Parts: sequence; structure tokens; C-alpha cells
Amino acid sequence: MARILFLTDFSEAYARNLLLGIARYARNAGQAWSLCRLPLSIRDKFGIGAVLELAGRMRADAVIGQFYNTDNVELFAQRGIITVAQDFEARFPNIPNITGPHFLAGKMGAEYFLKKGFRHFAFYGMRDVVWSDERLQGFRETVRAANPGFSFSALDKSSRNELWNYDPVQLVAWLRALPKPVAVMACDDNHAYHITEACQQREGGGKLRIPDDIAVLGVDNDETICRLSEPNLSSLNQNIEQGGYDVAQLIDRIIRDPATPREDVMVMPTHIVTRQSTDIYANGDQHIAEVLKYIHENIREKISVDELVALVPLSRRLLETRFKKSMGTSIYDYIIQTRIEKVAQFLCEGMSVSEAALELGFSDIKNLSRMFRQLRGMTPSEYRRHVLHPER
Repeated sequence: MARILFLTDFSEAYARNLLLGIARYARNAGQAWSLCRLPLSIRDKFGIGAVLELAGRMRADAVIGQFYNTDNVELFAQRGIITVAQDFEARFPNIPNITGPHFLAGKMGAEYFLKKGFRHFAFYGMRDVVWSDERLQGFRETVRAANPGFSFSALDKSSRNELWNYDPVQLVAWLRALPKPVAVMACDDNHAYHITEACQQREGGGKLRIPDDIAVLGVDNDETICRLSEPNLSSLNQNIEQGGYDVAQLIDRIIRDPATPREDVMVMPTHIVTRQSTDIYANGDQHIAEVLKYIHENIREKISVDELVALVPLSRRLLETRFKKSMGTSIYDYIIQTRIEKVAQFLCEGMSVSEAALELGFSDIKNLSRMFRQLRGMTPSEYRRHVLHPER
């Protein structure tokens, strides 16, 4: 029986979902694993040595934790204890990390807002924290690549601050100074929640409207935070439970064969869950904004360009020209891309390929697979397996 110590913040859904993934691996492997949760206060009050001593007394096989990079994690290896770092400040070079392609997460956030027609962008995060810094980089570079003329701003607080210890006065002032409407990506759901709180402040000019003035996107899709927020938060979902499964599989391999390579475990971003905080289409051209809104609200139906022409006082040729200039792609291609993104979302949520096709009115599975492969680089079945069951 493997005994795993978990040193992390259990108030966050991220840690709880990792635990669920570890438990799933143990269950699938037919093993009775002991998963012991430790509060971060042990490390913070008494130092990493106290965690090491406790791990020794409990005869732990492995410790998974949020470690500072000043923590001497080599001490665990000296005691024969496997150590895995959960993304905290920076990746460790000498032990496995539970991490992710954070640049990709930022890129996905930017692409999401770009498809909604925004021209002003901002990012709110923490300085010198790898997952925040890389999400900022992916978000900023994607915006600038789309159009160097788009505005961009960033506000980051010191990484040494407590999670909830932020300066609301500074945040409100920054938000008020941004050109509107603005699309703001936060480094995680907690920071996105900071923004929704700040927008409720009346000092200095009244409340900021979400999403009319400020559209807000978080990361991790923590249901509790997203639904407590007013309005409810949109968030980038990550396959966290699968990350827990993968780290358990790695630990099991190392227990069986200590020579097993220590590889990082990647938690993959999957799709964006849209809620009220981003329920807007902010194109400066009101006719294009109306077309975008119609496309997204009716994406489960077959949409023709003629339907869209009937919505606005423009000829077909003029609408197509203005849409291409505004969105960088044709109306037809935009609809196809949006439908394929919806298919991908349904697959991430557990639908079969045929169920997703039925939801979106695709009568020809082969044609769907061809278009999906062109845009995603793999078939819908391969994508579903890659996201939901990469261990198979």
C-alpha cells in the first residue's frame, strides 16, 4: 500500500481534483492507497524540516506539495521519499512538477476574446509566479500577433502577498483607466473574483459593469468561485483530475522501479466555460457585433450567410467585406471554426462523437472528422481520448 502525503491548499478545487485523480488511479489499479492531507501551515510555521520529519514518522512513500523554491526538497530524496512539486512559484529542475502549458492557456484566453470582437485587452496576475507569468505571455503575444494596434495593459502584484491580500484601491484605479469595453484575463479564478469585487466599488465614478465595460475570464473553472461571483465567472477549464491520475501513475512506477525517469506531469487546458462575465460581443462595428451574437447564440443550428445578411442593413458583399476586415476571416470559416470549438467542448464534457455531432446538427460524421482534423490536428475520437483518457 502506497502512502502519499499531500501538502497543499485544500480550499482550492485544483488540489481537490488532483486528489480525485489520484484516488481514481488507485481504484483502477486495484490498490489501497493512503492519501494523507497536510495543511500548508506546517511548512509555513515550522519549515520544510518539520514536513520531512512528519513524512518519516508516517512512513510516506511520496510527498506532493506546494514548495517554495528555497525549500530544500533534496532532503526527501535522502530519506528515500519521492517528491513532486505542485505548481507554486517556479518549476523545480531536480524533481517532477505538476505543471502545464500555461502559455497555451493564455493563448486560448486571447483567442476566445478575439473571436468576440474585442480591441482592448488586459491581464491581471502575480509577478514571478510561473503559471501567471506564462499565461500573461501567451495572452499578450496572441493579442499582439492578431493586431499590433490593439491596446494591452497588465497589472501584477507581488508573489509574496497572501492570495486575498490585494490592493483594491490600486485594482479599481487600474480598471477604471482601461479603455472600454475591455477583455480582462486573470491568472486564475481567485484573481478574476478580485476583479468582480473591485467592479462593485462605487468610489470614483460608480460601479463598473460586467460584462458591458469589463469582460472577465478566469482559469481553473472552480465551480464554487465562479458561481459565487456576481455575475458568474467564465473560466478556462483544465483537466486537473487527469493530472492527478498521471502523477499517481508516475509515483507508482517510481515505487516499483526507482530508476524510472522523473518526468513533469502536464495538466492540460481543455475549453472555456462561458458564463455571464463574458457574455458579450464587443466589436466596434455594431452590425458585426450583432452578427457575432447571432452566430454564437445559434451555433447548434445550421447558419447561412443569407440569414446573417437579413439581420443587418448591408448587402452580402459589404457584410462579408466588413466581417473579413474586422475578424480576419470569412463568415463561413468563422462559423465552421466556432462549430468545431463547440464540438471540442462537448467532447471534453464527456459526450461521444456521435452525441456531439447530433447536438450541432452534423449529419455526416466523416465530414465532421475531416474538418475537426484540419483545425485540431486529430480526429474527434483521438481528441476525446487525448483529453479524457490519455492513459489508454
